[in-house]
Amino acid sequence: MYVPFDNLPDSSRVWIYQAPRSFTEQELEEIKQRLEQFITQWTAHGADLKASYEMRYKRFIILALDQKMNAATGCSIDESVRFIQELEKDYDVDLLDKMNVSYKQGEFVAYKTLTDFRKMAKDKAVSPKTIVFNNLVNNKAEYLSEWEVPASESWHNRFLN
Repeated sequence: MYVPFDNLPDSSRVWIYQAPRSFTEQELEEIKQRLEQFITQWTAHGADLKASYEMRYKRFIILALDQKMNAATGCSIDESVRFIQELEKDYDVDLLDKMNVSYKQGEFVAYKTLTDFRKMAKDKAVSPKTIVFNNLVNNKAEYLSEWEVPASESWHNRFLN
């Protein structure tokens, strides 16, 4: 069951998928329609799941699920991963690789491999103040407060020393 993102409680579980590039306006519209269709029919053992999504910076897909109504099961999570894999194939992007880092360079979002980010940190090309995206947040509250933070306040900090 699709609901507006703002209507989900802060305890809602989130999954964040980042693309290595920005989606075009046409791709964004198509993906939004597909996300809404997927969420509308998404179930756990036949029970509706109260869920939503956001797309940010033309490259992040945030899938959110209110687990108070019905919790995600292994099968329903597998179903969402299969859906994301379809998007990967259809739009020629990698959304599931967690070994990449996105961060802000001024108004732009940059995307690097973890190895490249580590090297940039060593070379002082990124600093503790660099805004990074912590895609490891678990729920909507964390997403709203800890997703887009200075590197010094994220797991990225380990590369800055």
